[in-house]
Amino acid sequence: MSCSHMNTIEDVTPSARGCEECLRIGSVWLHLRLCRTCGHVGCCDDSPHRHARAHFHGTGHPIIEGYDPPEGWGWCFADDVEVDLPDQTPQIGPIPRFY
Repeated sequence: MSCSHMNTIEDVTPSARGCEECLRIGSVWLHLRLCRTCGHVGCCDDSPHRHARAHFHGTGHPIIEGYDPPEGWGWCFADDVEVDLPDQTPQIGPIPRFY
């Protein structure tokens, strides 16, 4: 299966140096995911709150990038497939680990 949402990929600026919502509520995360539509930084599905997936459900922004430290791989939540990203988003300063 291929991704039908490649046209949603943008050059983005990460919104935070960690999961936005976890930082706000004082929670931990396992891995970070970066929305390639708007730059939202959320936590992965193995984290307690799954904020990256929640962001997808709330906004419809389908493609995320593995982001801790920047890993460069992509995933489309809508099509449930890995995607080849055209580039890798630079990290904004050191990203703390909270697991």
